[in-house]
Amino acid sequence: MDVIDTVRAGVLGHFGVQTADAASVSFLGLEPIDILRIPDADLVHYVTLGGSRHPMTDPSAALADPVRGPRAELALTLLGNVGAGSGLTRALAVLVASPSVEGIVLQPDALLDFGEPLWGGAIFTAVLLGEGEIPDVPLPEPADPVRFLTATPITATEAAWVRIRGAAALRDAWAEAKIDVRDPDRGSASL
Repeated sequence: MDVIDTVRAGVLGHFGVQTADAASVSFLGLEPIDILRIPDADLVHYVTLGGSRHPMTDPSAALADPVRGPRAELALTLLGNVGAGSGLTRALAVLVASPSVEGIVLQPDALLDFGEPLWGGAIFTAVLLGEGEIPDVPLPEPADPVRFLTATPITATEAAWVRIRGAAALRDAWAEAKIDVRDPDRGSASL
């Protein structure tokens, strides 16, 4: 069983489903990235598969270890479905591919700015990463386990707030205003 098959089994097991719809996105020079779409009552979970094929490497490292190092996938949960062809799957694939393309390491509280709407008609142009609800998926030693990070869509104003005040301050503002960050039609937090 390869890394992606192991990760897929972990995701499906977490949500208690046998299969999920998947969209595949390819980039020149990279292996395809799949985005699983898992309906769950009023929610839809979008989970990447492909970012964890290889460990993330600090760009300042002299050599990249092909086995050891952090591995991550992204999970985004929304109330309702933003629709096929919206561009969301491509945006998630771009974000999870950023370690391979830009040499960054995905971790909680990281701000990933997409620079344009995450999907057609969205006011969100970035995501804030957080601790995921999907349990880590262990891989055979000596490889690190695959970690799932939540990708919360945020507006340009909220991204600026994170840059100035930090991720915790934005999360506090959401909690104070009782904002459901899974709502694709929500407005920006009043900051």
